[in-house]
This record gives sequence, structure tokens and C-alpha cells, in this order.
Amino acid sequence: QVQLVESGGGLVQGGASLRLSCAASGRTFSSYAMGWFRQAPGKEREIVAAISSSGGRTYYAGSVKSRFTISRDNAKNTMYLQMNSLKPEDTAVYYCAAPPRTGWINLAGLYEYDYWGQGTQVTVSS
Repeated sequence: QVQLVESGGGLVQGGASLRLSCAASGRTFSSYAMGWFRQAPGKEREIVAAISSSGGRTYYAGSVKSRFTISRDNAKNTMYLQMNSLKPEDTAVYYCAAPPRTGWINLAGLYEYDYWGQGTQVTVSS
């Protein structure tokens, strides 16, 4: 079984930065792509960013591109999301996710991901 645990969320002011972490266990982390998703109250879950197993391919939602950076440290079985210049509209529960298979996937596709963490709350005030 795969276990994913997010951390690093919190309450910050607009313009501040946060770094989210996702620690994975239960399988060979370095063989799998990973993604960050978020869900605001009353809205659908949406892709934020994703990264291939090697880190060679990345995807960013247009709303976060140039502000957020996804990365991974395979030696630590951990994925990160560096969030800069945070805005109130970034407020959401952030989830990390992993696909059930290795190989080439559509990094932005919700349907590709079967394993999910519990989420970490990010709240950005004005």
C-alpha cells in the first residue's frame, strides 16, 4: 500500500511564501510521477502542478505558473511545492497524489492518480 502525507500548510498573508511537502512510503518513490492538487470550498478539485519520476517533465496550472515550483528529492521520498507570492484565491486544501503505475502518463490528468494524501490547509488572507 502507498501512504502519502502532506505538511507545510498554514495561515499566511498575501504575498507570503509557503513550502508544502509530501512524504511517500510503501513503494519505490523514484519510479513514479507525482502531483499536487487543490480544492477550495464549493469548487472541484483541480491540478496545481505535477512532476515526472525523474523530474525531467513538469506541468503547472496557468493560475500558478511563475509563482509555484514543484520539485522532488527521490533520496528522501519527498515531493515539494514552493509557493511564492500567495494570493487569497490560492486558499484551498492541497493534496498530493500518485499514479498506480510507472511509465509515461498525462501529468495533468486527474484520472491518472489513484493514491491521495489527507490534504493540508493553505489559507491566504488579504
